[in-house]
Amino acid sequence: MELLQQKIIDEGVVYPGKVLKVGSFLNHQIDVPFMSTLAQEFYRLYQGETVTKILTVETSGIAVAYPVAERFGVPLLFGKKSKSANLADNCYRASVVSYTHGNTYEVIIEKQFLKESDRVLLIDDFLANGCALEGLIALCEQAGAKIVGAGIVIEKAFQEGGGKIRGRGIRVESLARIADMDEKEGISFL
Repeated sequence: MELLQQKIIDEGVVYPGKVLKVGSFLNHQIDVPFMSTLAQEFYRLYQGETVTKILTVETSGIAVAYPVAERFGVPLLFGKKSKSANLADNCYRASVVSYTHGNTYEVIIEKQFLKESDRVLLIDDFLANGCALEGLIALCEQAGAKIVGAGIVIEKAFQEGGGKIRGRGIRVESLARIADMDEKEGISFL
């Protein structure tokens, strides 16, 4: 998606360790009209699928998943990264390693919100090592829900995540696929 690639070039900042900061529009400050544009593209890509639920991980995934759920006319479900007092004990759980935060957390959803009859479209802001998506996949597997695909805003194609998830037979559609990036050389796309 050329519009997204240009936005990444114009507003993204590459830090050492191939970390991309896109906080001006995606995961700190949200460019709401732009999120609607991304949602329309995910809808175009997956409109032939029967989708009953959109699933993401809090926090950054919610901003893009919300307009996707709205476009499909289905509920948005997000995995919580910590158990709160108002969360039932009857939950699906999966461990996720966060490269960005350098820790492992448990992603949790209540069983009442994800059923065997659900056809789930996974949505997330980034795909790098694939750990967050693997956590969401594990939750769907626990519920017996069918995964129709994964929609990713930015994929770091030079990392293993996309290949791992596609290798599991899951359709992955990334709106921008980064071939490589460097704080001095900039960003190149596939």
